[in-house]
Amino acid sequence: MKIEASRKQWIKLSIVMVLYLLFLLWLKSWLGLIVVPFIFDAYITKKIPWTWWKKSKNKTVLTVMGWVDAIVFALVAVYFVNLYFFQNYVIPSSSLEKSLLVGDYLFVSKMSYGARIPQTPLHMPLTQHTLPILNCKSYLDYPHWDYKRVEGLGEVKLNDIVVFNFPAGDSVAAKAQAEGLYQLAYPIGQSISQPVDLSKLSPEQQLQAYDFYYHTGIQYIKEHPEDFGEILSRPVDRRENYVKRCVGLPGQTLQIKDKIVYLDGRPNKEPDNVQYRYDVKFKHCRAELWTSLFCVNSVGSGYTLQPGRTMADITAYIGIPEEIIDEFNISADDLSGTPSQDGVIRMPLTEGAKQALLARKDIVVSITDVPSDNMGGLYPMNKLTGWTVDNYGPVWIPKKGETIDLTLDNLPVYERPIRNYEGNTLAVKDGKIYINGKETTKYTFKMDYYWMMGDNRHNSADSRFWGFVPEDHIVGKPIFIWLSLDQDRGWLDGKIRWDRLFRFVDSIK
Repeated sequence: MKIEASRKQWIKLSIVMVLYLLFLLWLKSWLGLIVVPFIFDAYITKKIPWTWWKKSKNKTVLTVMGWVDAIVFALVAVYFVNLYFFQNYVIPSSSLEKSLLVGDYLFVSKMSYGARIPQTPLHMPLTQHTLPILNCKSYLDYPHWDYKRVEGLGEVKLNDIVVFNFPAGDSVAAKAQAEGLYQLAYPIGQSISQPVDLSKLSPEQQLQAYDFYYHTGIQYIKEHPEDFGEILSRPVDRRENYVKRCVGLPGQTLQIKDKIVYLDGRPNKEPDNVQYRYDVKFKHCRAELWTSLFCVNSVGSGYTLQPGRTMADITAYIGIPEEIIDEFNISADDLSGTPSQDGVIRMPLTEGAKQALLARKDIVVSITDVPSDNMGGLYPMNKLTGWTVDNYGPVWIPKKGETIDLTLDNLPVYERPIRNYEGNTLAVKDGKIYINGKETTKYTFKMDYYWMMGDNRHNSADSRFWGFVPEDHIVGKPIFIWLSLDQDRGWLDGKIRWDRLFRFVDSIK
């Protein structure tokens, strides 16, 4: 067969082939070579009529196929860019405030830590796990590939802000997806079971009791689909995306003492804009007027501004000056806690905001710390620890290749990594631990793990509640904020936070 192609065609093919082969070399996957004949045909032989529709004399065909061609090209491009290079991520909650704000749009680099080869390669671009409108899965379970990560520009460092897949999202209830079944089942099972004084039980008896609570809770969830929906299981890369700060690295021992994170006995640097809850007593704040400003939000889990209300109404009601609102990015969500009859609102504050309010004796009477508690249940959910969000641990963070001595006392801490993240069977019989059917007192971890926390320490669902983040859940590193929209303001009232645009995330310490 004689090939007739111009020099220009051969040059184009050469450039495309070099780039494509370099891409495959980076991925260390030569499966992509099956595409080479099609690339060659598109540039040289042209046996396959890729653009057959351009020869049509029917204007409708030309118009429709022109759009189809553009859309398919865009979807394929977005698919590969999102998988291997970068993606957009918007901050949905206040867990990282005031470092990152609700409404910050982040440019997230997947090359920083190395992109993952997709575990569910057949999925709809720009969706995580559910197709909008149709409300069905946006991916196919098969084929399913094992975890593999290509070479990146670096690795996760201490205090990095990281995007990752929600570990406890392996199984969720469709109507309560903010919590994994791990967090949901234990308290439900315990609440509907006969009360037991767990402190009087041995470690093995405690494990048995918690195991009963878990399965009782799961059964209750299954029997009440009207409240919880169906139970969904998701592969790693289709779980919800979270963004937190890494405050603990593999192999380190983490402990929280009086709010401060300690690593191997040394205090870690607190974020510049770390927030804690305080009870702020305002001079001009009455509970009966609060309902005129706020209403229950659409998901029934918190409060939002009443339609037509603005931050100006709040500042007029409470008396916080506009300059303090703007300087410390105090949001309506911060002020949405129901005030007591004597004008106390429980709200998160940075140290700077706290001092600024204390200086205003004309509007603030006092600011007091909130007693520490477990906020409904901390990790591990199947162990009686007595830990609180401000006094937690110590826990050793698993490191790849490191071996730990397993006991009935520490098993609840490492059960999920061993069973759920590394795919082993695990059982306790007659006080002995069995992994994959064999009795053992040790376990060697196959992956690195990380400890993630929000800077808004008392309003963050993080590792204190659902545990370690495995390395195969790491998505990427936010590089900069490319857009920031204030949900409390209108387009003509400062909705765009211009001062945050193109701000590098690494500068937010």
